Amino acid sequence: MIKTYYRVKRLLKKGRVLFRRWLAVRRWGRSALQKSPKVMGIALPKGGSHFIHQTLSGLAEIGPFIKPGFPPVNRFEDNSPLTEEEILVGINKMGTGEIRYGYIPCVEPFLSSLTKPDRATVFIYRDPRDLVVSHVFYATDMYLDHGMHGLYQQLDSMEDRLNVAIEGSSIKGYELGNVRNRYLHQIKWLETPQVLSIRFEDLILNREKTIEKILDYIESFDVEFSCTRPEAIEAIKKTIQPKKAGTFRKGQPGNWREHFTPENKSRFKNVAGDLLTKLGYEENDLEW
Repeated sequence: MIKTYYRVKRLLKKGRVLFRRWLAVRRWGRSALQKSPKVMGIALPKGGSHFIHQTLSGLAEIGPFIKPGFPPVNRFEDNSPLTEEEILVGINKMGTGEIRYGYIPCVEPFLSSLTKPDRATVFIYRDPRDLVVSHVFYATDMYLDHGMHGLYQQLDSMEDRLNVAIEGSSIKGYELGNVRNRYLHQIKWLETPQVLSIRFEDLILNREKTIEKILDYIESFDVEFSCTRPEAIEAIKKTIQPKKAGTFRKGQPGNWREHFTPENKSRFKNVAGDLLTKLGYEENDLEW
């Protein structure tokens, strides 16, 4: 019964996409929409996915783009995970001008699919220390069906939960890779020239400049917007409303400093290795 509900919901959303495509054709013209790239935002879980999705969705306000309104490409309507084959089908079925997001590793066949000439792919990454803090709060207090919720509830302190989020877990039913390995699945997007990489912190603290980078990137696909650059920036800024995301808690860069104990810092340094310097968050991996 529940599955049927979500399947019907999915079908209704597909109908809505067709309607939005028709509206986009009326507003921008069929040829403009057909030339627009398929836009994908990529993040790690708790790494800025809703920020980048809201930002990219603003493109539909100023040019020939469509917001389908689907969940992440790696999730079904009920938030259950999809298989790699199903994820790839979802990616490949995207129409011109469609805007989607997801948690996609930089491996084949996703790499080839998301770097085709008709693809505009934006990767957002976040300080791993802030990510693990956000992950723990989300799994412990906000999303009770999270795979790590039961384990975190059993632990007595934030320090213990952060240690698990940093080092990972091999406990049956609570498997989690360590923070370095979780990033290594995604970090190669930074080395992919067809992909625009931006920092979560820049989207928070240097929003206008970061939006300009995104607009420059999208315009490189011969997209023409209906307004001036300052107007485009303002239109996109209005679509960024993190509190409307059900997973939003705080979203402030550097929040890890309020929660990391000396023990957490020590364990993070042991596990992460050169991760922070690779990502540009520290000049030295041991002295912070």
